[in-house]
Amino acid sequence: MSLTNKILLGMVLGVLVGVMLNLLLGLDETQTTATTTYGQWIQVVVINGVLDAIGQIFVASLKLLVVPLVFVSLVCGAASLGGHSRMGALATKTVLLYLLTTALAIALAIGIALIVEPGAGVDMAVASNFTTPTAPSVKDTFINIFPSNPIQAMAEGNMLQVIVFSILFGVAISRTSGEIGKSMATFFAHLNEVVLKMVMLLMQLAPYGVFCLLVKLFSSLGFGAILDLAKYFFTVLFVLLLHAFGVYGALLTLVTQLNPVVFFKKMWKVVVFAFSTASSNATLPITLRTVEHDLGVDNKIASFSVPLGATINMDGTAIMQGVATVFIAQAYNIDIGIAGYLMVILTATLASVGTAGVPGVGLVTLAMVLQSVGLPVEGIALIIGVDRFLDMVRTAVNVTGDAAVSVIVGNSEKMLDRTRYENMTLNAETDPV
Repeated sequence: MSLTNKILLGMVLGVLVGVMLNLLLGLDETQTTATTTYGQWIQVVVINGVLDAIGQIFVASLKLLVVPLVFVSLVCGAASLGGHSRMGALATKTVLLYLLTTALAIALAIGIALIVEPGAGVDMAVASNFTTPTAPSVKDTFINIFPSNPIQAMAEGNMLQVIVFSILFGVAISRTSGEIGKSMATFFAHLNEVVLKMVMLLMQLAPYGVFCLLVKLFSSLGFGAILDLAKYFFTVLFVLLLHAFGVYGALLTLVTQLNPVVFFKKMWKVVVFAFSTASSNATLPITLRTVEHDLGVDNKIASFSVPLGATINMDGTAIMQGVATVFIAQAYNIDIGIAGYLMVILTATLASVGTAGVPGVGLVTLAMVLQSVGLPVEGIALIIGVDRFLDMVRTAVNVTGDAAVSVIVGNSEKMLDRTRYENMTLNAETDPV
């Protein structure tokens, strides 16, 4: 059995075992602790102890590689492109494509939410205390892109600052003449191979990590929370799937004339990882390898666009924010008008640039979006119950968008191996995933 099939099996078994434990222990949004002594032992020792520990080790092992992978791969890419006359155009094209897909995502979300009206008839009495997170201003967001201490940025996992430093370092290598520049470029190319080998070694933990993460989640996730907000939940879910398959599929077909079915088949293992971890950054190692190895995007493009996308491309988060804004406005009977929804599109698109690729951060930027149009941030308390599961789905959409933009940019720059893209036969020795 291939590693991908093992991961899928782990995901299915994790959901099934988690649901069975949830029903066995009688847990929901009101009853979070098992009533029997035996049930409490299972919950404390097995679920919150052993399974949670293994799941957290799996996520930590993935995050372990994020900073070195981003730094080394971006240095390699920038060193290769540093003397390239197209580097500026390539970077501009990549960023604009990410912003365009994000704007399309939130516009689509608002449009469908206005038709469905998920907040109509909601009882506002369920909105309880919610501590408003402090959202950075647009000015601070852009200032914080540039690092004053690159070592500190790496230690804190500030990916925007790591990206900026990596690109500058790579460009400096490309502009260094003689043997020094060549030897440094060769060193980082070899280091990149070592880091990717580490990725493949840690991927062997994936089936067990995915199983444990999903058992932990579904054993504590009461389906009553989903039923209470079914209209909102399924509206967000529908728009997420529509954007992933409809918008990305259409862009690939129209812009590159490539078969989107091949793209989605090859991205399946990445989607499983993203769904399980709910973190674009934790999924980054497997996303980068899939984009390069399976989809045929040149390393010069992939090493720039994929880490950047994991940081600024938050289409799934933007969709949640669009539907949530309409939901909260309708729940509070506040009409923000066309101008208000246009402001939501602008604010959410810009906010995605400073959104970290970690679980739950979308609620922070949602507070910023709500404040921009005068909606009460306390309304976020209405959707917290179902946000954890939706966070997993929208992360899968985010990483799909990272790969789609990488393919489009690679194709436009003549740096896409179309034969490799269309080849569905993978060599198990070179790609065990």
